[in-house]
Amino acid sequence: MQIFKVGGAVRDRLLGRPVNDVDHVVVGASAEDMLAQGFRPVGDDFPVFLHPQTGEEYALARTERKSGKGYGGFTFHASPEVTLEEDLARRDLTINAMAEDDSGNLVDPYGGQRDLAAKILRHVAPAFAEDPLRVLRVARFAARFAPLEFTVAKETLGLMRQLAEQGELEALTPERSWKEISRALMEPRPDVFIQVLRDCGALARLLPELDALFGVPQPAEHHPEIDTGIHLLMVLRQCAEHAQPLTVRWACLLHDLGKGCTAEEDWPRHIAHETRGLALIEAVNARCKVPRDCAELALLVGEFHTHCHRARELRPNTLLQMMQRFDVFRRPQRFVEFLAACEMDARGRLGLEQRDYPQRDYLLGAAEAARAVAVKPLLDKGLQGAALGKALEDARRDALKTYKARADEGTDVRPAPASPEGVPQASAPGRSS
Repeated sequence: MQIFKVGGAVRDRLLGRPVNDVDHVVVGASAEDMLAQGFRPVGDDFPVFLHPQTGEEYALARTERKSGKGYGGFTFHASPEVTLEEDLARRDLTINAMAEDDSGNLVDPYGGQRDLAAKILRHVAPAFAEDPLRVLRVARFAARFAPLEFTVAKETLGLMRQLAEQGELEALTPERSWKEISRALMEPRPDVFIQVLRDCGALARLLPELDALFGVPQPAEHHPEIDTGIHLLMVLRQCAEHAQPLTVRWACLLHDLGKGCTAEEDWPRHIAHETRGLALIEAVNARCKVPRDCAELALLVGEFHTHCHRARELRPNTLLQMMQRFDVFRRPQRFVEFLAACEMDARGRLGLEQRDYPQRDYLLGAAEAARAVAVKPLLDKGLQGAALGKALEDARRDALKTYKARADEGTDVRPAPASPEGVPQASAPGRSS
């Protein structure tokens, strides 16, 4: 029995990056051998075991053969006769197909170290084209290593295009697709993930609503970059630079879908693109089985992002209606994330990346003023049920009128310092802080 470190642990050590997860491959052993040494089996699909002390994964060396469509259409063969080189041959990229023995000696039969030096993401073997999930994985690695100037090899991009054209991507389950997409959006350059998918034709297959944005013009006075697809990439880059959470990044990804169905004769204007995009956002959320927090924020950002951009023009009643839609009185953090998405949208424009976004503080202050309205005085008056609800709504509207009047006069209405959860602390109605 021989044990080797494999994959990302070897790659990241050679790159001088932190090594978080360590995977091992075991050569010359059977499942019975592993069980006899106290290893615990994981699942039924693969011969993978957990170390009895460290909990790290140890997989028996195996080969695989295509047996059907999609990510799951493979049969695996694991036995003591499978060599390390055979196991490494089934991996996606050369930089992930290296191994290291207990003495630190590198085993690199497919040129992974060479491609690390050349900063190239290259497939190991033609069998790469048998697994559609690898299209998403390569695009995700491109997003991860773009700051190091890695690029996808031309021939690898060709195999990715082949998978897209053959309809293999449609065989991916929503769960697998979402796992890769969500991980890619949290990489240092999520915009590169989208660009690589578009370059190989996969974006049109997986997310045609996004692909439709490229080539669609916007008014140059508001969007110097003009192209809606380019704007999308710029917004994603801002999300990464400002370390936004997944909810915000997903909402930013989908916020302009309505512009993709504007009639060409109406270009570059996109009247009512916010409401026209809602059905598209819902369709993408459903198709990808997006978690509820991401799906809800995406719909709210799609519908209200232009409200946010013109926040100072909104009347108190419109402000209150928007806050009720966001449920800022029970879920203030969701409103904070909405404002972050709108700020990324505003910054994702050519030459305007560093421009301040005062709408954020203005709306945080408005939410603070509305949330600060106390319910107890209304209860003390004996109000209940619908009467209490109406009185509370009127009081909040009055608080927003006062807040807007003070802001219009130039009074400092910046929100109070944030709590540890990132939500402004409530203060007395109408009080600036």
